[in-house]
Amino acid sequence: MNEIYLTISHIDEYCGYNHIKVGDVFKLIKDHNNIYDDEAIAVYDKNNIKNGYVANSVHSVARGTYSAGRLYDLIEDETECEARFILDDKVIALIRD
Repeated sequence: MNEIYLTISHIDEYCGYNHIKVGDVFKLIKDHNNIYDDEAIAVYDKNNIKNGYVANSVHSVARGTYSAGRLYDLIEDETECEARFILDDKVIALIRD
């Protein structure tokens, strides 16, 4: 798989940005029961605490990264990613092979 970057959003609604650091590893888990988005991918930290979702809106996906919709069929039900950049209201992460 080529390098695939994604945007993690909604972090402020779940845990805040203060504890996230570049290099942190997260689990991406397809949220099959999400009533708002059929392609929702939840993001969990090493303690299995939900930290947000993979962005899936033109308003929240950072340019050059994959949306949840583009990523959904490319990953397993559970995949890991690593935080590479931290922006004001988003985290850019790289899918781990």
